Amino acid sequence: MARRDDRPKPEDDLPRADSGPAWRAQVVTLFPEAFPGVLQLSLAGSALKAGIWSLETIDLREFGIGRHRQVDDTPSGGGAGMVIRPDVAAAALEFAAANRSEDASAWPVVCLSPRGRRFNDADARSWSRMRGVTLFSCRFEGIDQRLIEEFGIEEISLGDFVLSGGEIAAQALIDATVRLIPRVLGNQESADCESFSQGLLEYPQYTRPRTWRNRQVPEILVSGHHGKIAAWRRTQSEKLTRERRPDLWRSYCAKHGLNDEGGS
Repeated sequence: MARRDDRPKPEDDLPRADSGPAWRAQVVTLFPEAFPGVLQLSLAGSALKAGIWSLETIDLREFGIGRHRQVDDTPSGGGAGMVIRPDVAAAALEFAAANRSEDASAWPVVCLSPRGRRFNDADARSWSRMRGVTLFSCRFEGIDQRLIEEFGIEEISLGDFVLSGGEIAAQALIDATVRLIPRVLGNQESADCESFSQGLLEYPQYTRPRTWRNRQVPEILVSGHHGKIAAWRRTQSEKLTRERRPDLWRSYCAKHGLNDEGGS
């Protein structure tokens, strides 16, 4: 079978999905056994069991050529490594497309690649409002460029580093998206206050005990003055973003008409 639905049986830890179709992730991979992986744990796993979203793995090897089901070949022009064949990859993607009825504009097709545009919170929020996403989990030296052009595939990167394959990245992107689907996180305020949601890194968090190893919870946080607490958190978020992510800070300042020091 080229398709495997990894959704476990429903349980009672989250409300059942409504009558509409669940958000759906399709993953084309040489290692379908890697899924659901961490996606079966915690909030994402509970939502998977409740049918709020579903996971479909498509085994690329099933579309391979010949007795050994070959999926790759040597690079044209020479060079190290192997490249995934466009005919094999196209057969898998066409199978994926036949398994969904949504318009292509409501269903992005993405190739996980270190040369791609870096994934961000805005992408996760956008994907969570669509019907689903198809992720092509690359191996070797990637896939034939003609496939990318033929299917209008967007190349997405998890960061400026290289993994052995796209399976870990696929799980990370799915988790980042699924948690933003209504009713998955439980407390929508948590998503609204997290790092990147407002263009800033999240402020420092504290809890009990109030004193730990001679370190105190900041007095403002136990003052009960919600306005001052909100102002303190905003200041801390801005300070951390300015220090740790100058790129985000510049974007935040430009969006809000501020100079690099945070003033207007």
